[in-house]
Amino acid sequence: MTDSINKFGPLLGRILLALIFLMSGIGKIGGFAGTAGYMASKGLPMVEVLLAITIVIEVGAALMLILGWKARLGAAALFLWMIPVTFMFHNFWAMPADQQMIQQIMFMKNLGLMGGMLYIMAFGSGPLSVDKK
Repeated sequence: MTDSINKFGPLLGRILLALIFLMSGIGKIGGFAGTAGYMASKGLPMVEVLLAITIVIEVGAALMLILGWKARLGAAALFLWMIPVTFMFHNFWAMPADQQMIQQIMFMKNLGLMGGMLYIMAFGSGPLSVDKK
């Protein structure tokens, strides 16, 4: 059992971590105008440029994780990107009372994902990966 987990665990873990970013990035492509409007409502400048960068990071880094190609770099990009995103979009402490719980859950979800990115940055992509490290 341990051999199977050591062999397949990192691949499955990378896929599970990456899916949320891949699906989110693809969703932003189809819903570009709506997402840009939401970002503008948060007071962000140049939302079209920031949104394009976000899509590239989410989709590109997610594919890097899934494939295990430069996974440490992809994880680092997602980790760094998530810092401002988490504080800007899930600042539960500044939300109305009826939104605080869901935003706190989203904030904590992002912290958990950031932990997963740190794990990949520290230990690499595992044996079943393009990089095979």
